[in-house]
Amino acid sequence: QVQLVESGGGLVQPGGSLRLSCAASGSAFSIYAMNWYRQAPGKQRELVAGITSGGTTTYTKAVKGRFTISRDNAKNTLYLQMNSLKLEDTGVYYCNAQRLGTYWGQGTQVTVSS
Repeated sequence: QVQLVESGGGLVQPGGSLRLSCAASGSAFSIYAMNWYRQAPGKQRELVAGITSGGTTTYTKAVKGRFTISRDNAKNTLYLQMNSLKLEDTGVYYCNAQRLGTYWGQGTQVTVSS
């Protein structure tokens, strides 16, 4: 099993940047496929970005070119660098780990507002 704790959320103006972190503990972090999801008010949770154990990344179309997912296996940490933030990026962002099971963090709030 793996335990996940997100941090780095907050209030930012449109066009601003934030970096989210997800600290993992428990089983070997490097073997997990890792993802960032988000849930906007009144909407379903959606996949934002993913990174495999081998480092291959994927992004939903809405964030491609603005967000960057990365991982530091030595620090057991997943990151999401978010640039050029838009109002519609507002939501709770969740870290997700997958391997023989699915694990979630508690989420961190990101609010984009002027």
